Amino acid sequence: MKYIFLFISAFVFAQQTKKVDFTTMHAHLTPNAAEKSISGKVVYDFVVKSKIDTIKIDAIRMEFSEVKLNGKTVAYKNSGKSLNLYKGFKKGKNKLEFTYLAKPKQTMYFVGDLSTGQIWTQGQGKYTSHWLPSFDDVKEKVVFNLSVEYRNDFTVLSNGILKDVAFNSKGNLKTWNYNMQKPMSSYLVMLAIGKYTKQTETTNSGTPLEFYLKEGDQDKFASTYKYSKEIFDFFEREIGVNYPWEIYRQVPVMDFLYAGMENTTSTIFAQDFVVDTIGFNDRTYTNVNAHELAHQWFGDMVTAQSGKHHWLQEGFATYYALLAEKELFGEDHFNYELYQTAETLQRASKTDTIPLMNEKASSLTFYQKGAWALHYLRESIGAENFRTAVKSYLKKYGFQNVNTDNFLDEVKKVSKFDTGKFKKTWLEKSGFEIQEALTILKKNKFINEYLSLSELYETPLSEKKNQFEAILKSENFYPLKEEVVYQLQNVPFEEKKDILFLAMQSGNLKARQAVAATLKEIPSDFKEQYQSLLSDASYITREIALKSLWQQFPEDRFELLNKTNTWMGFNDKNLRVTWLTLALATKDYKNEEKVNYYDELLDYSSPKYEANTRQYAIVNLLYLNKTDQNVLPNLVSSLVHHKWQFSKFGRDKIRELMKQEIFKNYFKELLPKLPDNEKVQLERLF
Repeated sequence: MKYIFLFISAFVFAQQTKKVDFTTMHAHLTPNAAEKSISGKVVYDFVVKSKIDTIKIDAIRMEFSEVKLNGKTVAYKNSGKSLNLYKGFKKGKNKLEFTYLAKPKQTMYFVGDLSTGQIWTQGQGKYTSHWLPSFDDVKEKVVFNLSVEYRNDFTVLSNGILKDVAFNSKGNLKTWNYNMQKPMSSYLVMLAIGKYTKQTETTNSGTPLEFYLKEGDQDKFASTYKYSKEIFDFFEREIGVNYPWEIYRQVPVMDFLYAGMENTTSTIFAQDFVVDTIGFNDRTYTNVNAHELAHQWFGDMVTAQSGKHHWLQEGFATYYALLAEKELFGEDHFNYELYQTAETLQRASKTDTIPLMNEKASSLTFYQKGAWALHYLRESIGAENFRTAVKSYLKKYGFQNVNTDNFLDEVKKVSKFDTGKFKKTWLEKSGFEIQEALTILKKNKFINEYLSLSELYETPLSEKKNQFEAILKSENFYPLKEEVVYQLQNVPFEEKKDILFLAMQSGNLKARQAVAATLKEIPSDFKEQYQSLLSDASYITREIALKSLWQQFPEDRFELLNKTNTWMGFNDKNLRVTWLTLALATKDYKNEEKVNYYDELLDYSSPKYEANTRQYAIVNLLYLNKTDQNVLPNLVSSLVHHKWQFSKFGRDKIRELMKQEIFKNYFKELLPKLPDNEKVQLERLF
């Protein structure tokens, strides 16, 4: 019955869009962080094109008042899922006004405390109708204009141009007034509120770029947003259609659910990608940056009619992000990324059998196979023909909804390529066309060298040693050097010693990191070389080296900890949490400080920090003391966290601990002290 209802619901709204066109929204919104609510006054302009009995606006668990149509109070029905109107509208232009209150259980998130916390939204997949009365049907495109009232010591971001900021007579409030010029689907409406600093830049075509970071991260602008302008300028050249909106801004938020979200004009992305110059070598925002920007054309400007055609958004954004990386980092990087994707798709094809043109396809299929389908198409018809088809497709269907045939019809106009066979093979058939992919990849010299090198895995070292040494001494692309080190993993140290010295002396961060990751035992005559990894410009390498040296050389632990006691690492404080754990586990190391070290580590497991930091701290605290009761309240609080990955970790860890009677009793004793929402979740696990 569930699926029948969904089908009927979708059908009803599809019928509405044919008869009613909502054109513009003006909304004055007031978020309330203390109550985790949002209220507002909304005005919709719409046109009735033909007779209709009921007009619906999606609204999940909202309260309504002062509902007026064309200036007159009207009766309405609040179904709990939609605001339903039956009377008061007429053929032609109409104006709907109402006030509402919502306490969203999803899609709008209140993160952190009231003084420094954030409010942000994530509409895709969960629908904006949880916090703003709007339309789950992507075919209903509206010009959204939001005015948002909030505390004057915060920054409020939304879609479009910031027309002005007005001080409120109440004293400590401001109203930010945002305006859009073009229509978009409701899932692309956004809010992000926090304490931010800003930097700006202007693209070659004159579009303003706004970059935001939370207060305290000011020194990370250059490393976080590196290449942003270059990517933007490249897309305008490559796509052949100017950026379709008036401004582009990007803002990181804490505990975001995904890597990023392409809200029109205003991308939100995860705080994890905010990095310093060292962090950039391990974790770069570049690909996510390009992916979300590409969506401003593919998804925001032209929007897939339904989930069946979702690849037109994710496949295009994924592929154009790779094209941007090709522009920045070269052909070898581009082909290596495609090769890794092809390997992943080939492995997954044994169990991932839903084809690309199916609304139930996996993310891997929509994103990566979609990108590969476009690469195959581009290679088949030529880059210029591909550009012409894409340009024509975007210009013809701008600010409308599209399907796969709309795009393929434009391809047919520029080439005699068999789009029917392409559609059947790449879009409607399950599996991955690995042979076609390899044929394309092997046009690249580096890929051929890499494949040849991979085939030497079982070859005795004596037969490939000279080749390995030549690779490590060369300027070859780093995956070749990584592969050399990986192939040495199970070779006795004395046999590979000279080659490992070469890898370390190469200065290549990835080759050196491969040594750190694969060398399980550090011989004494290699110790000095291995210790040099502690100075590498890589937080991942440093963490591996710190743990290995601490484990294998107990006599040096004091010196090692003293040398690394100021390390913090990424935003998730990976190095600091590791250091605290090792310091606490080291007998007689600064005993007078150990209470402080423990308190700091316990603090990192608390709700004051992001989920990644908390999870790592919890794991380490339980590693240090398997019966540590102090960490249990912080573990239980993960059960009600909005980030599903963290709440799943909490459930799995508590189930694991409850297998021991001692922990079962600990949790029972904790129950009466918990907030109601945490108590309910914990009781479910007994």
